[in-house]
Amino acid sequence: MDLEKLISSRHELLESGGRDVLKKAYDFEIVEILKSFDIYPYFKEIEKNEGATAVINGKEVIMLGSNNYLGLTTHPEVRKTAAEAALEYGTSMTGSRFLNGTSRFHTELEMELAEFTGKEAGLVFTTGYQANLGVMTALLNENTKCVLDKFDHASIYDGCRMSGAEMITFRHNDGEDLDRILSGIPQDCGILVVVDGVFSMEGDIVKLDKIVQVVKKHGARIMLDDAHGIGVVGEGGRGTAWKFGLTGEVDVIVGTFSKSLASIGGFVSADYKTIEFIKHFGRSMIFSASAPPSAVAAARTALRILKTEPRMVNKLHDNAERLRNGLTKAGFDTGVSVTPIIPVTIGSEPVALCMARTLLDEGVFVNPVCYPAVPKKKAMLRTSVTALHTFRQIDRAVEIIAETGRKYEVVKPEARYQVSI
Repeated sequence: MDLEKLISSRHELLESGGRDVLKKAYDFEIVEILKSFDIYPYFKEIEKNEGATAVINGKEVIMLGSNNYLGLTTHPEVRKTAAEAALEYGTSMTGSRFLNGTSRFHTELEMELAEFTGKEAGLVFTTGYQANLGVMTALLNENTKCVLDKFDHASIYDGCRMSGAEMITFRHNDGEDLDRILSGIPQDCGILVVVDGVFSMEGDIVKLDKIVQVVKKHGARIMLDDAHGIGVVGEGGRGTAWKFGLTGEVDVIVGTFSKSLASIGGFVSADYKTIEFIKHFGRSMIFSASAPPSAVAAARTALRILKTEPRMVNKLHDNAERLRNGLTKAGFDTGVSVTPIIPVTIGSEPVALCMARTLLDEGVFVNPVCYPAVPKKKAMLRTSVTALHTFRQIDRAVEIIAETGRKYEVVKPEARYQVSI
């Protein structure tokens, strides 16, 4: 069985036609095949996650596969405020923010997030994904253009599709290509340029100074999705716009609670009038139940801890440098990463899946990433560290990854490891 070919063909089912729309589901066999060889990597039950370590299948492993960058999900104050909010307000607001789903936790956090990101106002969504959808469905329509970095997050692509705007992509982090594209758009057409702050797979940072310069040259607007930037880059973790000193030049900043802020939810910050407009026209704001007070309270406490203990960000970057240098010295290609997200390029999807399984058995959890999250034949192992990791844990993880890389011959450019079943 040619596993490489089988895996690469799985997305063809999405394009299949015919009368029976469920036929593609019945023909979707790759999951069962991967499970039969014990290399299916997704939907694993994590029995316990302490930040630097986790328990999976009853075994403690070094966790290099989460976005818990500051390790605040287990902070006693975060846990306490979440529990207290649930006891006071219950488990759900049972309605949308628009109607009956707003609590004091929501409005207080919105003000604090606006101040933290240097904007006039904020708006809390149920998820970061919904935040992007809400902003874009409010601000864009069929008479506008949405110009995206090719490596933007999937939620940005989906928000553009939902809005009805024409979607145009420019080469990753390439201001010259963006300039070329914007030059070809008529002057009377509205334009929103959308970029990630920290790119979630590559681990690099947007060249925001160059991008903003081009956007302003053409009189367009810019939106920054800083899901992986808040708590990670900029002074005190205030984000990518803050890092570049361009908070006032970026029109809209989007973030999430599911990374550094130790919860679930998302937000947008901007000037007051823009936020008021999104409140009343963002579809995911109006038609989704609000985030429960417990989740919002947890994010608010995490934000306050970050503001009072900014040294966590420095520890995070020290750990990232330790892991990146270790993997590079071991012979791995870690790309252009300059953040706690450190990709390990593998190439072959079957090899990436097999390596991830071997690493889990040896005590290290990483995420195998395949197409369409990365280009075809560019499968990777996505690793990431937290501020809670010790150098000893990082060094041990590098040792295990290096040994596994030698086993599969991926650390030698001239070598090829063929998986044939």
